[in-house]
Order: sequence, then structure tokens, then C-alpha cells
Amino acid sequence: MSQEKVDRYKEQKRNRKAIEAKKKRNSLIARCCAGIVALAFVGWLGYSAVDSYQTKQNSIPIEADVTALDDFLSEYGVTD
Repeated sequence: MSQEKVDRYKEQKRNRKAIEAKKKRNSLIARCCAGIVALAFVGWLGYSAVDSYQTKQNSIPIEADVTALDDFLSEYGVTD
């Protein structure tokens, strides 16, 4: 081995704990970010599904016959 390779190996050996800690930290950060993105996606999907369902439920027009109420109010002179 050349002296360069030997020196590089010794440097890596000396910093092995720090290198492994950095790898673990980066892995944890990546997993947390992926979890947050997945949670946001599931939340958005659930919100969209509920919103779509409620929109379909409320799309039927409702008609009411209020002539009896109008007659009652006009009979007793109640106005707006």
C-alpha cells in the first residue's frame, strides 16, 4: 500500500465513531422527513375524500312549502 492509502485508512479509523454517528443522524433525519411527508399525504387524501363526500351529500336542492307560514304572518300583521 502507498503511504497515502495508509494515512487515509488511519484517518478513517480515527474518525470512525464520528462518521458512524453522522450516518445514523442523517438516516434518522431522512426517515423523519419521509414520515412527515407520508403523514401529510395521508391527511390530504383523507381531507379530500371527506370534502368530496360532503359535497355530494349537500348537492341535492331542498324545497320547502312555506305558504302556511306566510299566511300566518300576514294574518297577524307581522312584517320583516
